[in-house]
Amino acid sequence: MFQCLFAIWFAGLAAFTLQAAPESSIPLWPGTAPGETGGIGPEHDTTTAKDALVAGRRVTRITNVTTPTLTVFRASDDKGAGAAVLVFPGGGYRILAWDLEGTEICEWLNKIGITAVLVKYRVPAREGLPRYAAPLQDAQRAMGIVRAHAKEWNIDPGRIGVLGFSAGAHLSAALSNNFEKRTYPRVDASDDISCRPDFAVLIYPGLIVPRNSNSIEIEFQVTPATPPAFLIQTADDGVRVENSLAYYAALNAAKVPVEMHLYPSGGHGYGLRPSPNLVSTWPVRAEEWMRSLGVLRR
Repeated sequence: MFQCLFAIWFAGLAAFTLQAAPESSIPLWPGTAPGETGGIGPEHDTTTAKDALVAGRRVTRITNVTTPTLTVFRASDDKGAGAAVLVFPGGGYRILAWDLEGTEICEWLNKIGITAVLVKYRVPAREGLPRYAAPLQDAQRAMGIVRAHAKEWNIDPGRIGVLGFSAGAHLSAALSNNFEKRTYPRVDASDDISCRPDFAVLIYPGLIVPRNSNSIEIEFQVTPATPPAFLIQTADDGVRVENSLAYYAALNAAKVPVEMHLYPSGGHGYGLRPSPNLVSTWPVRAEEWMRSLGVLRR
């Protein structure tokens, strides 16, 4: 039965993987991003012929990002009726898995009627700072810019969520709990607008708990104001399923709506590329969850 459903889903995936037409990238910061001093080298793709394939294809791995941007993928229909999602690729805060956890995700979101905004945040981690420090500034700034352009981009400012993978899921959760005050000096009117996501989709999150502990990290001061979340992970994930379990428990204790799906196998870093594992159906579950929240209205 699962093989049949998987074949149908894979055929649907193949039908839309080239549909999205992104607009030009928009710089997040006028001039130099906060605290940037240069010296890490030019932005480039680290992918080599020796890298492992995911579903038979390579992964574009971008690093040395010093000029963060956002790129808008507008939905071609009105199924989402103005809903938008900021997408944060993963990569351990060292690289960005740009296609696997970025452009391909935007294409799927467009398919279900959601405008996607792909955020190219700064990597690798800056020396002497928490690994998420510069990316959190970029994430806060990105959310403010998207809300500032909501009318222009036909977006409902009250239905803007975040979706992240691995370190990008950590960043999405960090933004979900660090929105009352910007972590950088005000730049313009975009920074006067709330940067709180309305919901968060976290796929195989990492870094939420330390390696040798199951206690949630200090950057996650979960409160009743933390946005609802949807969590996906597998028991055999080398990044530890306890990351999802701890965040779920914290949200549940704060009485924040949360839905979690844990699967037996699938590992880490699969994006939405198909596999024989049941976890590959996570986009269906995520769409159902967003519909239950009212993010999708058709």
